[in-house]
Amino acid sequence: MGNQPARVAFDFDQYSRRVSEGPCFVCAFLAGNPEYRHHLVYEDDVTVAFLARYPTLLGYCLVAPKRHLESWVHDMEQREFLHFQGLVHRVARAITATLPTERMYSMSLGSQQGNAHLHWHLAPLPPGVPYQEQQFHAVMAENGVLRVNDNSQAALAGDIRSRIQA
Repeated sequence: MGNQPARVAFDFDQYSRRVSEGPCFVCAFLAGNPEYRHHLVYEDDVTVAFLARYPTLLGYCLVAPKRHLESWVHDMEQREFLHFQGLVHRVARAITATLPTERMYSMSLGSQQGNAHLHWHLAPLPPGVPYQEQQFHAVMAENGVLRVNDNSQAALAGDIRSRIQA
């Protein structure tokens, strides 16, 4: 898929057990739990952005409020939502300034059965990906995740972080 690292199989059953039986992954990350470590891209008093632990596209980031909120419709006031979406936009711009990107996918996923903490996914589609491998196919872990080493992820997080506009 474009100029991306190799994809490897993803154990979705094991992942499902982890997210349904384990702690909230965002709260655990923010608490410093080493089992939930991610590469930080941005942090302020109320929001955080970090690289996805199981990326399907290089530069795949998650943006989340620090407070454990589960619904942007019911748990956020409009002012808070607009601040949050402003960060989503700034992080997306920083990603596209860092990596060649044909299209930026943005979505809020999660479930009350696991990954309930509100978060937005930002997934940069690189140029040259065949149409049948774009859209949902490109972001589904069931189609494999990228094998990216920790040092490369740390460097990428730093590059994105350096391009986020205040």
